Amino acid sequence: MKIYLVTGGAGFIGANFVKYLLKKHRNIRLIILDDLTYAGNLGTIKTDLKDQRVVFVKGNIGDSEIVTNIFREYPIDYVVNFAAESHVDRSIENPQLFLQTNILGTQNLLDIAKKFWTTGKDENGYPVYREKVKYLQVSTDEVYGSLGETGYFTETTPLDPRSPYSASKTGADLIVVAYSETYKLPINITRCSNNYGPYHFPEKLIPLIIKNILEGKKLPVYGDGSNVRDWLYVEDHCKAIDMVLLNGRIGEIYNIGGHNEKKNIEIVKLIISTVRNLMEENKDYRKALKTNSSRSDLNLQFPDNPDWINEDLITFVKDRLGHDKRYAIDPAKITKELGWYPETKFENGIVKTIRWYLENQDWVEEVTSGDYQNYYQQMYGDR
Repeated sequence: MKIYLVTGGAGFIGANFVKYLLKKHRNIRLIILDDLTYAGNLGTIKTDLKDQRVVFVKGNIGDSEIVTNIFREYPIDYVVNFAAESHVDRSIENPQLFLQTNILGTQNLLDIAKKFWTTGKDENGYPVYREKVKYLQVSTDEVYGSLGETGYFTETTPLDPRSPYSASKTGADLIVVAYSETYKLPINITRCSNNYGPYHFPEKLIPLIIKNILEGKKLPVYGDGSNVRDWLYVEDHCKAIDMVLLNGRIGEIYNIGGHNEKKNIEIVKLIISTVRNLMEENKDYRKALKTNSSRSDLNLQFPDNPDWINEDLITFVKDRLGHDKRYAIDPAKITKELGWYPETKFENGIVKTIRWYLENQDWVEEVTSGDYQNYYQQMYGDR
């Protein structure tokens, strides 16, 4: 039986990875470590916690005592580190928090894994590790910086972070590489494009737009909406991580991209039309609309006529500081070596995602109370 330590397992991608592993592999044990900050929610994994193969520990990856106790109690085979402060806007507001969690927290995980996995030293003085253990760092395409109108990020693209968030993730990646080179720790790094799908916290573009439509609010778009991102359905990402963890070459970096490049304004317009179409087709989805005062100025005919869901809801807001123009990933390496490819076309994945949000409004309500409301007011006001 393999034992996984999944950090950040109550967050968006981490929780989807937990669900993927439990469905894909029978003879495993999952130790989920999550600090349950604003973006981590036990409600996301509440059904998974009923599985006898799952153990949950509340704590920060930078807490040496908590992480050490996990390794003492469980013979961890794999560490998959999703834990991170991950939103660019928040990193602009509070850079230091991102350095503490993303860099120092990562180093703490590496150091403790190295200690517990070491069985001795070889003739050159390098540590010898238990067989088939591995540390996998889940990173981002943002470490590469910004692209022009053409070209793709590859694993050999120079690192060129532009925000406190991407700089902290770059620092974490370099620490992981340093532990591989200095101590021969068995590692992999995966760098993904923008994920979307179920359980995505609604500060990010796609769930934010869906949520605002359902509440009759304006749809904030940075700048002129021309920034381009490559979109990857989260389950496809989870499959790629699993394949790298089990079969990736030790020490290698793998880019994971969706081949779904879209301008932000295209995404917003597609969500608008998709939500409207779904509302017209299914009266049960119209029940997801909320009756609140923010919709009164739109003169909506609630809820039977969804014609008000249109591009007039779009409002352009001041652009983000240091906003990268374009990201696009070339996943040729992971395709060639491991046979992975993105299975979900964006046009299909976005419908699946919107349906999920319409059918899981209780989850949205639970995760967007409290701190999120204060944050939203700070970033977007009443727009």
